[in-house]
Amino acid sequence: MPLLIVPLAILMLLALWLLLLPLSLWQRYRFGKARRKARPWLVRLNSWLLLISAGLLLAVMALTSVWWPNALGYTAAGLGIGLVTGVVGLWLSRFEATSSGLYYTPNVWLVLLLTLLVSARIVMGFVEIWRYWQGNESLAMIPVLDHASLFAVAGVLIGYYLSYTWGLRRRLPARGG
Repeated sequence: MPLLIVPLAILMLLALWLLLLPLSLWQRYRFGKARRKARPWLVRLNSWLLLISAGLLLAVMALTSVWWPNALGYTAAGLGIGLVTGVVGLWLSRFEATSSGLYYTPNVWLVLLLTLLVSARIVMGFVEIWRYWQGNESLAMIPVLDHASLFAVAGVLIGYYLSYTWGLRRRLPARGG
């Protein structure tokens, strides 16, 4: 009887995660389009940490290419698309300079597009699991949607936030809290 508790607990956690996943994506969308204050120290820290993250992502994907042949290529392509999307995101964002600091509001449609991209990749992961469980050796229905496409989505997101944060950093006053 005690041995059944562990698998049951794992199943309960998995069910809870599946139930809360749509809520977490909705919250991500809501907070992603909200008006925010650009705190200079946080923007500067975030810009450098994202640069390190992008470098680490590319280094790890170079190693991962041993197991997933397209991992580095997809990640680099995703990173490039994300960098361009971040510049577009900056161009579409609304900025307000007030006496209390710089405020910005990201574009609603771009935030929705990025949230839908993450949602689509999660759904594709479930489709891959289902096809694998059915015994289908060819997991990717479309060649672009193979396992390495997960890394492309990661590249898009990191690239977007990297260029958006560096662009936001350029808009900050020369020095400030």
